[in-house]
Amino acid sequence: MMPVLHSTKNVHVVEPPTAEREGVGVFEYTDHFSVFHHGRMPDPIPGKGEATCRMAAFNFGLLEEAGIRTHFRRLIAPDRIEFTLARLPEQLDQPLMQTAGNYLLPLQVLFRNELPPGSSVHRRLAAGDITPADVGLDAVPALGAKLRRPVIEYATTRDDVNRFITPGAARHLAGLDDEQFAALREITCKVNTVLTGHADRVGLSHCDGKAEYLMASDGQLVLADSPGTPDESRLMFDGVHCGKQNLRDWYVRTGNQIPVGKLLADGVPRDRWPKPAPLPPAYVAVMADLYRSLSETWTGEQRWGAPDLQTSTRAVTDLVGR
Repeated sequence: MMPVLHSTKNVHVVEPPTAEREGVGVFEYTDHFSVFHHGRMPDPIPGKGEATCRMAAFNFGLLEEAGIRTHFRRLIAPDRIEFTLARLPEQLDQPLMQTAGNYLLPLQVLFRNELPPGSSVHRRLAAGDITPADVGLDAVPALGAKLRRPVIEYATTRDDVNRFITPGAARHLAGLDDEQFAALREITCKVNTVLTGHADRVGLSHCDGKAEYLMASDGQLVLADSPGTPDESRLMFDGVHCGKQNLRDWYVRTGNQIPVGKLLADGVPRDRWPKPAPLPPAYVAVMADLYRSLSETWTGEQRWGAPDLQTSTRAVTDLVGR
């Protein structure tokens, strides 16, 4: 539930929220993708929006069956969901007060089960931004390391580039007391367990993911956004990424990476940022098959006659190897 500029979803307000009452919103899942915190990239991936939307609706069903309260209301086929809408943090007095209700926490909770190539943990360790102990590790992990227990981290959501923050800073930012913050972690671990268990059942690795929450007017935490989709989780099949990491890798490998951090540090207005290079048409076609294949594998619904996931990921590997 990031600002629309950065999001691949369009948000439509049906009923605005108030301090006393939740509102109603609709997410429209588009075919856009976003990498490097740049915002929407120039090439839509046909079918990505519907494939992701159907995974989101499926996941909310799984999570609610497990007793996790979510903001999901209903699927509006083919590519929209209706959800309970809360107030944004910037609409409230700062800092957030524990007595306030019906607001979106300005926080994402990240969970990590594996550390494959592309995980930010490797980059941050190499740069000296964190130590292994900071993320609960005994030593620098190898690429692809499977963790003995999930690592939980916290990051902001309302900045131009989201920042990792300490648990103490996260609790303060979200306006939670100790009991509420413990519940936040507990729910996140349960979300991870449910989604990782489903991934195992369908032959995928759920390497990492993130969750966002709203604080309901009754003072209870409610799971928000779209957990377990390829925009929010790192899913892999037989060692091949099943999401935008493939696109991120193309930009890096070809020298077309967008230096968002430097542009922001230099104060360059967004309307003066360089235009991202377009993807080769072959990448668009392969990724379109991959998203549909992933969705069909995950949900069990055969809607598009997409190639099976083994075929789709092999096509990704063949393309990257060129």
